[in-house]
Amino acid sequence: MGTDSAGFLSSDEIDHALESRLGRVHARQRLGIEKDHEAQAFGQGLTFFHIENIPASHVIIEAILRLSGTYWRGRANAARVRLRTNEVFSERLPAQFEGFTILHLSDLHADMSAGAMAEAARLVSGLQYDLCVLTGDYRGRTYGPFHPCLRDMRRLREALSGDIYGVLGNHDTILMVPDLERMGVRMLLNEHVEIERGGSQMFLAGIDDAHFYRVDNIEKAAAAMPQDQFSILLSHTPETYRQASHAGFDLLLAGHTHGGQICLPGGTPIILESVLPRSMGRGPWKYRGMAGYTSVGAGSCGVPVRFNCPPEITLHRLRRAG
Repeated sequence: MGTDSAGFLSSDEIDHALESRLGRVHARQRLGIEKDHEAQAFGQGLTFFHIENIPASHVIIEAILRLSGTYWRGRANAARVRLRTNEVFSERLPAQFEGFTILHLSDLHADMSAGAMAEAARLVSGLQYDLCVLTGDYRGRTYGPFHPCLRDMRRLREALSGDIYGVLGNHDTILMVPDLERMGVRMLLNEHVEIERGGSQMFLAGIDDAHFYRVDNIEKAAAAMPQDQFSILLSHTPETYRQASHAGFDLLLAGHTHGGQICLPGGTPIILESVLPRSMGRGPWKYRGMAGYTSVGAGSCGVPVRFNCPPEITLHRLRRAG
């Protein structure tokens, strides 16, 4: 199988890999949906309005920040990635998974967040964890070239260790999947895997983008997954929290919101582009019997600035309750 000068697959090879990976019908449907909605402001997902596809909005925001003299401070803030820790308690967690640690990275927007990617790579290189998960939005824009993003993702991947699983976000094209998987990132496209430790199991499922393209399928992702076993769902957007809870998942890990990215003092977002309670817009939360965590992301979107909302990577530690 050949590659281009940067080591990535050609268009024909990507098409072949996707048909082999997803099946001919699924691959064609997913690509067709992308082409139908590429660069549009309105889609068909949980939140059909897509402000990222209105370039004028970014220009206006950047102009206001420059005029106010805060633009470069916001740029500096966007590169100061923090390491957060979060403990998840569950009575259903097998004893063998006590202390199991998951490194969670989200909303990298790697090709427009160079400073943040360098800092994220520095932070993860010295961490101890059992599993790494990526909850989508690897690309800066919602359409257009994706190889620059893959080059930056490859550099970050070199700083990661162990098994890595990911899902796609609303900024990502399915065409990225073959090269991401060649890097060692197993993409979960409405699928699940079994994680084994000491003779016990838990399950990790992932769904395709629910926010804009509406190609998520929790039923398919959870098919044949035992209902009495501890399970985690990766979803780019936390807006799937109701469906995930009713499907019996114990933990939902997501991103997408950026925590607002530009917030008032105290962390109150000016805009939170998601249909969900504000309490679920960042950090840990609960819904019925399911725990959840919404990462504010390591990268930045639209305008590469942050105010009162530091970028993050997160270590989740699983604990037995009771």
